[in-house]
Amino acid sequence: MVYTAEADPLCYPGTSVLRNKAELQDADALDEFELSMFYTRAEEPLPSGALDYPHYRALHHHLFQDVYEWAGQPRTIRIGKGGNWFCYPEYIASEMARIFNELAADNYLVGLSRAAFAAKAAHILAEINAVHPFREGNGRTQLTFLTILAEHAGFTVDMDVLDPDRVMQAMIASFSGDESALAALIAAFIR
Repeated sequence: MVYTAEADPLCYPGTSVLRNKAELQDADALDEFELSMFYTRAEEPLPSGALDYPHYRALHHHLFQDVYEWAGQPRTIRIGKGGNWFCYPEYIASEMARIFNELAADNYLVGLSRAAFAAKAAHILAEINAVHPFREGNGRTQLTFLTILAEHAGFTVDMDVLDPDRVMQAMIASFSGDESALAALIAAFIR
């Protein structure tokens, strides 16, 4: 699904292709390069942190540092998908602080049953998704963070059960307030 965006200074003039370190101006070539670099960086040790917004930004930077100069930086323009607008940029920092304060107040979901962890993690992911703090790479950063959060809470994860289409549909449903499909996916993802 293509993003809707205001005039974007991060794109090459006259295109919707994001400026990138490889100077790729073809959307398909950029997608392929971005995915390759993501998988390479995802295999490396991830940045440690306090499971807070600065840590979340460090994860995005780590995963996309080879692709975008602005990796780890919150977006500065308004964007949306499928007719829905994400959090306006002027509210990203306060909304992300609120979400991560909620996570801290819930003791980072440590000590919960699998079902309870899945339900609370689905809510956190749905909230982060609604904010969509970065211009690109939000979904992959969310799933990477979910993996770290699950492992921190004492679960192991099975990435093979995640079907990208089901994840996308669950995220879309969560945007409308129905977090049940996302919770079910998370429950299947953790052991």
